[in-house]
Amino acid sequence: MDQLTLAQCRAWLERLPQRRIAVVGDVMLDHYYLGAVSRISPEAPVPVVELEQETYRLGGAANVANNLRMLGVGVVLCGVIGSDSAGQRLRELAADLGVDPAGLITDPERPTTTKTRVIGNNQQLVRLDREARTPISLALAEQMLAVLDSSAPIDAIILEDYNKGVLTPLLIERAIAWATERSVPVFVDPKTENFFAYRGATVFKPNQKEAQAALGYHLDGQESLLRAGRELLKRLAAGTVILTLGARGMLLVEQSQQHWHIPSLARHVADVSGAGDTVIATLAAMAVTGAPIRQAALIASIAAGVVCSEPGVVPITIPALLTALEQFEFASSVDSASLLAATSH
Repeated sequence: MDQLTLAQCRAWLERLPQRRIAVVGDVMLDHYYLGAVSRISPEAPVPVVELEQETYRLGGAANVANNLRMLGVGVVLCGVIGSDSAGQRLRELAADLGVDPAGLITDPERPTTTKTRVIGNNQQLVRLDREARTPISLALAEQMLAVLDSSAPIDAIILEDYNKGVLTPLLIERAIAWATERSVPVFVDPKTENFFAYRGATVFKPNQKEAQAALGYHLDGQESLLRAGRELLKRLAAGTVILTLGARGMLLVEQSQQHWHIPSLARHVADVSGAGDTVIATLAAMAVTGAPIRQAALIASIAAGVVCSEPGVVPITIPALLTALEQFEFASSVDSASLLAATSH
């Protein structure tokens, strides 16, 4: 395992503006009401939030695109929005960030997926969801595939699934086939539905809960986690499986039968919302610059630790990532293999 140095990380990051990644999946609009709570309502035993700020942010697959743009990557975003004000706002937010919104297809029959959070005294009090989960039509799927065909050259595809109906088995199959024909790597962040539809993915990144539900047995220790990783490799014909384990980090399993434990590097956890989006975005971004998958996963873990220290769904940025990488290098001052506990079959 080569040493992970700040100089090498800088070299990889400098290549990111020359890379372009397509994100395909369930886009969302995150809507926040933020305020202060100092009293209980006389009408019901609930807090009264004195509104101080209202904000909108990109969520779901759109947050993956946001993370990529903050790292300097060119992005084309493919998803489905409604013919509503939320969809228009999502499109505008994406365009303002420099995300190519050509793949945002409007379906007047469904609303734009919107999550509205009410936060008082920095604590989430309630969340309201507006969404439709029915699978999208073949016509909508074909429109997104046509965007990939007409796009400038793409270095990777991220399939970001939130079980909202965009990533149907047909779209998954055809997107992976499209990428395979062009030798474009595919990075998958799955959910429980259609879990085994992602055959041929380059990197498959479920969390422990999703893998456990799909495989039907309890993942409660290193042996069962390793069994799960190897089974997923075989069943999905994937290049690499990365199981995310929350506070315990990640388990990376390769076709070579080697496996690596990558620890969580979060120093302070304020909010884990959006951390998975940051992981898949950073992982794909670093991989397309030439970083080996193990180093890319370690950098993704560092990036997730950064965004977890902030409240709400926030993207990673290059300055924040460089600061964290510098602290990692200075804190460890050793070969990064000391943090990547390597074993082989």
